[in-house]
Amino acid sequence: MKILHTADWHIGKRLDNYSRLEEQRLVLDEICAIAEQEKVDAVIVAGDLFDNFNPSSEATELLYSTLYRLSANGSRAVVAIAGNHDSPERIQVPDALAKVCGIIFVGFPNTEISPFCTQGKVEIIRSAKGFIELSLPNSDVPLRILHTPYANEQRLKTFLGIEDSEEALRINLQNHWQELADLYLDNEGFNLLATHLFVMQKGGPMPEEPDDERPILHIGGAQAIFTENFPKQVHYVALGHLHRYQVIDKNPAPVIYSSSPLAYSFSEANQSKYVVLIEAEAGKLISYRPIELLRGKKLRRKNFDNIDDAIAWLHEHSDDLIELTIVSDNYLEAADKKRLTEAHSGIIQIIPQIKKSELAETSAEIDLSLSIEKLFLEYFKTKNKGQQPSEGLMEVFREVLGTEEES
Repeated sequence: MKILHTADWHIGKRLDNYSRLEEQRLVLDEICAIAEQEKVDAVIVAGDLFDNFNPSSEATELLYSTLYRLSANGSRAVVAIAGNHDSPERIQVPDALAKVCGIIFVGFPNTEISPFCTQGKVEIIRSAKGFIELSLPNSDVPLRILHTPYANEQRLKTFLGIEDSEEALRINLQNHWQELADLYLDNEGFNLLATHLFVMQKGGPMPEEPDDERPILHIGGAQAIFTENFPKQVHYVALGHLHRYQVIDKNPAPVIYSSSPLAYSFSEANQSKYVVLIEAEAGKLISYRPIELLRGKKLRRKNFDNIDDAIAWLHEHSDDLIELTIVSDNYLEAADKKRLTEAHSGIIQIIPQIKKSELAETSAEIDLSLSIEKLFLEYFKTKNKGQQPSEGLMEVFREVLGTEEES
């Protein structure tokens, strides 16, 4: 059996005002091609299918067309769960139509999928709240999946029966998973857990979230799910939420974030992106292998104190998306900014940074006997690290001051 693990597609996400939809189309094409080349039997998409609760029609069409391609006309199982960016109701809307193609949408914790069989012989042979067992046409081994979409406090109260909001999220989920594992997981099949949560080793380092990722809030002091909370019967844990590929733990099984298919913020600059290919047999994980995705643009950020050097570097990275920081003694001139933007069409942000000066670090008492113009000069220098305002700005100030006096 071969399974492809991917997550955090964030279809419709923009980088500031820059659309990534065409890049997303290309990289999702790449994922479909990998599924075909590797002849995978099932695909797991571990949450954050969309970037917001109300995706555009273009984003919706791209998701559905991609999942349909991955399903190979109902001969390959596709399981897609909701993340914290997704509306669970919206995720489950096309459920009846999706099942015909072997696409299983899971929006809520404790969702129970009714059994079905596609013309391509993808079949759910057992189902419970939070669990499915699949028979796949090209595998003699059943695939068992414990599925837990992103769960906030209200959803947990509603779907997992939690009454006390102070009770730790991880303990409730541990009990929920363990009950299902004891009932349905043995070594006659391959056992996988798919979830969209913040996971770490107990006592280990805290994994970093992307700068613009919405935090998954803790409940009752449980800031993360620990790897020790997963049941020992599980052979692989497919995670979504963090955008960098990482193996969080190998006990009780490999616990892996597959990464997002594109770099979505400059905190992810220079990261490589992956899907994970899993090979398995009854009762055993044979191997897992990250496969690098190559179709998306690289995000790069760099500091320069010389405009000519910056332009030369921009020409070397003409296909990338750029965040530039220009460090100088004075404010970035309009002419220099124009030179930069004309040198590269993919500049997302230019950040001017004024060098520190000794004057900026000294404080002085305000002398109210000074003229209005001199007070403004001193205020400007205090707020701007000792830099003098330009003559153009002073002309505007004098014009405003003159207007005020005339009125």
